[in-house]
Amino acid sequence: MRTLPTLLAGALAVAVAGFGPAMAQDAPRMGVVVKIGGIPWFNAMEVGIKNKAEELGMDAWMVGPTSADPALQVRAVEDLIAQGVDAIGVVPNDAEVLEPVLARAREQGIKVITHESPDQQNVDWNFELASSDGFGEAHAELLAQKMGGEGKYALYVGSLTVPLHNAWADAAVAYLEEKYPGMELVADRFGVAESVDDSRTTALDLMRAHPDLGGFLAFGSQGPIGAGRAVAERRKTGEVFVLGPFSPGQGQRLVHDGVITGGFMWNPMEAGEVFVTMADMLIKGEEIKEGMEVPGLGVVSPDEATRNIIVDQLVTLSVDTVDDLAAMGL
Repeated sequence: MRTLPTLLAGALAVAVAGFGPAMAQDAPRMGVVVKIGGIPWFNAMEVGIKNKAEELGMDAWMVGPTSADPALQVRAVEDLIAQGVDAIGVVPNDAEVLEPVLARAREQGIKVITHESPDQQNVDWNFELASSDGFGEAHAELLAQKMGGEGKYALYVGSLTVPLHNAWADAAVAYLEEKYPGMELVADRFGVAESVDDSRTTALDLMRAHPDLGGFLAFGSQGPIGAGRAVAERRKTGEVFVLGPFSPGQGQRLVHDGVITGGFMWNPMEAGEVFVTMADMLIKGEEIKEGMEVPGLGVVSPDEATRNIIVDQLVTLSVDTVDDLAAMGL
């Protein structure tokens, strides 16, 4: 995986990371900037990017910044523009911060595709594998079931600027307030779920401050892992429920130990493939229209006004599914 320093080293590193000099010179080129490098979720996405690129004859790679700092994503996109790539993909940490640099990319004829950013401006398309409300409400209902419809819970997001995580959180809180008035959010959401360590220490602090805390709802793949480890340390398995989206391979043991109760996800490897598929279509001048089938997305209903393509591909995370999902490399 490319870290940001490697990316900034120049075009030579790009040629090495692609499919060789001939491919780098002749094939359409795409860089996909994710939130942070080195975590299982985006490792799986990188596999999808590389596999689909090889299938379609593109030179595509992933850029994994060393931290979830929006400024690092901006610098990465600026570097891709300077390299003259044909397409840029982004999983934004901050939609607004990225808007000016994405506008510059499009002004230079570069196709721009985002994921997990349904309100993103200055893009050709943004795609989602689950609706914001549906994803948040599904997790809220599962939390309520595990907690018996009442009690205190804490809420994590990847950061307070990640658009989709906060949309999920908004939907979950609204759902619980309406359907389960006995559920109480102990504090405002915590932007720690892109870090296992931050999620763990925050969970330990919250359990000390709220001895009757009953659950953690963590949006961000590292959140359930960190909170789960904290619950295990405090020997509160079965008393404090932890759920949210996570990488099955990373959370497999915690699920079998009963520490992580479950959650929902989509396939990040599939999302990586969709990035490259859509870029290939746009570079070739193909229009994405109502009712057409896009590999990885199925039959789509694109929203021309918002530039969103949203499908429902939720996968259940549970003790019954986690082993098979982990075996798929997720």
